[in-house]
Amino acid sequence: MPRLRLATVRPQEPEIFHSLQGEGISMGRPSVFVRLSGCNLACHWCDTPYTWFFEGHAGPHRGGQSFDRSANSVTWDIEQVASAIRDFGCRHIVFTGGEPLLQQPALAALCALLGPDYHIEIESNGTVALTPGFDAHVHQLNLSPKLRHSGNPDDLRLNDSALGDHARDPRAWFKFVIAEPEDADEVAALAERFALPAERILLMPEGTTPQTLRERSAWLAPLCQARGWRFTDRLHIHLYGDTRGT
Repeated sequence: MPRLRLATVRPQEPEIFHSLQGEGISMGRPSVFVRLSGCNLACHWCDTPYTWFFEGHAGPHRGGQSFDRSANSVTWDIEQVASAIRDFGCRHIVFTGGEPLLQQPALAALCALLGPDYHIEIESNGTVALTPGFDAHVHQLNLSPKLRHSGNPDDLRLNDSALGDHARDPRAWFKFVIAEPEDADEVAALAERFALPAERILLMPEGTTPQTLRERSAWLAPLCQARGWRFTDRLHIHLYGDTRGT
């Protein structure tokens, strides 16, 4: 039976929860979130470091706190995950992380077990291509390619082949985390380099408090308007704060 490595809300309790989508083109939509453990990047401002910044990790994180792997991840077989999803009675599923596309074989098996009535949305950093086995199950890709301020080396944060494939995929949306107005110039360069459709580019303020989001939104919203890109807030931060399982 295929198994998934999941992040936890509390030790041994997987982070599978029903909430409103907080970001991107589906913002506000009731969804069941399944947060997977493990990531191939190390963003220093990541708001879910407990999914990858385990004790002994060499990368930096601004929070400074590393996490015990056994307390912050758990492995479940796909039948357990499917049962937890079904219990919520919601057919819109968001696989998030960490980086969920690192576990595509098990995700494909899970989606086959759930059946065709579920809408599958993926939140990914854009460095991993879809595998043929999982591709057929995916309805929407919420990709967040990382900019230089993430702290990741260029050769890790940008996979030209994968991002090029995603750019040609009509299911893909491209959400960029913005900390300073100058970050928009880097977005524009990436949009040109990878032929990202302007109508599918979203800019989101970086921040884990409502105050920071409001301050950055004040200049980011008009910047989006001027560039012809979409703006997205972080609804879950305003509603619940920076907490797990929300």
